[in-house]
Amino acid sequence: MVRAQLQIQIFPRKYGFFPYIWLIYLILPLINLNGQSGFKLILGYVMVALFAVTYRQLYWVSGRAFSYWLGLQMLLIAVLCIFYSPYNLYMGFFTTNFIGWYTDHKRFNRAYAGFAILLVSLVVWVILDLQGTEGLFLLPFTLIMLVLPFGMRSLNRRQYLEKELDQANEVIKELVKREERMRIARDLHDTLGHTLSLITLKSQLVEKLVTKDAARAQAEAREIQRTSRAALRQVRELVSEMRAISVVEELAEVGEMLRTADITLEVGGDFSLEGVSDLTQNILSLCIKEAVTNIVKHSEASICRIGIGKTLGEVQITIEDNGIGLHCPEGGTRGHQEGNGMKGMAERLSLIDGSLSLNSEEGGGTKLVVVVPMVVKERKGGEAT
Repeated sequence: MVRAQLQIQIFPRKYGFFPYIWLIYLILPLINLNGQSGFKLILGYVMVALFAVTYRQLYWVSGRAFSYWLGLQMLLIAVLCIFYSPYNLYMGFFTTNFIGWYTDHKRFNRAYAGFAILLVSLVVWVILDLQGTEGLFLLPFTLIMLVLPFGMRSLNRRQYLEKELDQANEVIKELVKREERMRIARDLHDTLGHTLSLITLKSQLVEKLVTKDAARAQAEAREIQRTSRAALRQVRELVSEMRAISVVEELAEVGEMLRTADITLEVGGDFSLEGVSDLTQNILSLCIKEAVTNIVKHSEASICRIGIGKTLGEVQITIEDNGIGLHCPEGGTRGHQEGNGMKGMAERLSLIDGSLSLNSEEGGGTKLVVVVPMVVKERKGGEAT
């Protein structure tokens, strides 16, 4: 715990190795200090070190502090260029990168104007200071440094807009899910509320009549059966009208989940499932999602394989991984962890007369096989066959 608290991040992790690569170019001003000695040499090393500090701080600070550190960086470039080596002008590439980070238009213009004036002044001084055409060599790099802030600002703006778009899409997805839940709740209330209330009342009536009028009690019990079957038909109609998720759509979703978890997805077979009802595809999609979620959470696998086979009578989907299986490293099994998920899959599949089987070997991965009939018929009274 103490060691974790003492760790200091040099650069934010979200930038990866990119900031460290730029540090290589700080070797150039150190090389340009050759030929110096005494106090001037020491002061040169101090200013290069301070420049490195400004480079780090600009990755962390914002607002006015960002402008202050950027101004100090420009000042160090001017001093190192005038009093040490004119070739320290190349350090301006660091500054051009950070100027492009300004999102506010006015602040960007102020920072760019200050940098442009400084850069042009230094170039003129260098050209006058150096003999012949040696100073003209800096002109192409000067033009690049003058244009680069606009390119960096455009790139950062695009990344910012893409991030906002991703956030907006997530909000839209949540709103769609919320609206769908509310619609389902309204439909369930309107469709089944009256029917279930009627079943409750008739059940209470049967309880009272069973000892007084057995014949009427039997008649009421038969009426309860008819009402419950009607309710089952209503549930099936409601489920069929819900927005169905196809197997192809679900594969795209779980593929993204597996990529995030660094698990390779291998697929095989015809996933278009032409002729398979929306209800069946929706339930198969939910089973795939549940199985892949278990793989990501518990399997420690590196590969997930999903295959599909279709015959005249049934559809079979196989989901397997190369993980640790249902056996935990410390002994025992993961059955308690995945029990609810498997139970939920079995309950969904029972609505369409489907079945599932699960096989696993310790260290040999897990294989889940889901089988559903191609056609779901209706029995008399609304029960599935």
